[in-house]
Amino acid sequence: MNVKKFFCILVLALVASAFGAFPVMAEKPIKIGIIQGLSGPYEIYGKAEVTGFKMGLEYFTKGTNKIAGRPVELIVEDTQLKAARAKMLLTKLYSDDKVDLAIGPTSSGVALAVLPVAQQFKKILIVEPAVADSITGANWNRYIFRTGRNSSQDAISNAVAISKPGVSIACIAQDYAFGKDGVAAYKEAAEKLGAKVVAEEYCDPKGTDFTAPIQRIIEALKDKPEPKYVFVIWAGKGSPITQLISSGLDKYGIQIATGGNVLAALKAWKPLKGMKGSIYYYYENPKNEVNDWLVKEHYKRFNEPPDFFTCGGFAAAGAVVEAIKKSGGKTDTETLIATMEGMEFMTPKGKMKFRKEDHQALQQMYAFQLDTKPDVEWAIPVCIKVLTMEETAPPIANKK
Repeated sequence: MNVKKFFCILVLALVASAFGAFPVMAEKPIKIGIIQGLSGPYEIYGKAEVTGFKMGLEYFTKGTNKIAGRPVELIVEDTQLKAARAKMLLTKLYSDDKVDLAIGPTSSGVALAVLPVAQQFKKILIVEPAVADSITGANWNRYIFRTGRNSSQDAISNAVAISKPGVSIACIAQDYAFGKDGVAAYKEAAEKLGAKVVAEEYCDPKGTDFTAPIQRIIEALKDKPEPKYVFVIWAGKGSPITQLISSGLDKYGIQIATGGNVLAALKAWKPLKGMKGSIYYYYENPKNEVNDWLVKEHYKRFNEPPDFFTCGGFAAAGAVVEAIKKSGGKTDTETLIATMEGMEFMTPKGKMKFRKEDHQALQQMYAFQLDTKPDVEWAIPVCIKVLTMEETAPPIANKK
């Protein structure tokens, strides 16, 4: 074989090899890890998050389960709401399963424990739905993005609903990061609007008897002029709302106020008709095509409307799909970070935007007034005002 012929054969082989490699590269799966509390007191939240993410992935990939031609592989793990277990699982996802990025977790305490794992492996963690301000504040690192709202976004929108000069407020919350961050953010927002927070009570998250803290709240508020409120910040089962309703607050002119919650919690709120607050999501409030599809499909598949955290998982999927599409199918961390900073993406709530400085998703919230209907099991948070992402933007609080 002469040199010229050999060279031609070699070139043809290399060309064939190159063309043959493209389909293999294009089909390399995108691996996404999900860590949620799928058992324990926040089980309802975690399961809704996973359902929402899967439905969002379906919607934003038009049913193909492919992003930029690459199939998506999900690996879902149950943290059992244990910080040590969550750290182990996220380590496994990054190191053994080689996921491109991860989503979760449910609890703020668990989230704070796993943030350093993302930094250690230099892999993105999209926090959804954990709420504590410190996740995108003092404990933040550049590998953390959050589609879930934070405590300040909740606080600002809820403070707007009732706070003004002359208003007195007592707060009751769970004694861990979610509750403490929530009260701190709420107090700052409420007092900027002229209200005064006169008492703060922090309760055992697993406690069931709130008699003592409720009595202290009554003592703090009973001699204050109206209007006066007890503001409740609570996640999961065992909320003090029921005991507050039956505690005789009305004798002292004390009203209950709280942020919106899941449908199961709203069932206990029917006696609170007329209460004002703010909510992250209620399926009848957003008006857009994405939410229309989610509501219709969720009813079709589960015979019930999507819940608070179904929307959250869906939003996280929207962020993932948009980021990888805009990155041209690339999933290396630095490309994704550069793409996601300042990125806008669609969700059932409408557009969200990752703020460049702390990677917190800016988003609209819904001021509501509770109504009831005989044929609806839960109290209905009827939207009275859509609060824009600019109105509810939290302070930039990270220290790094």
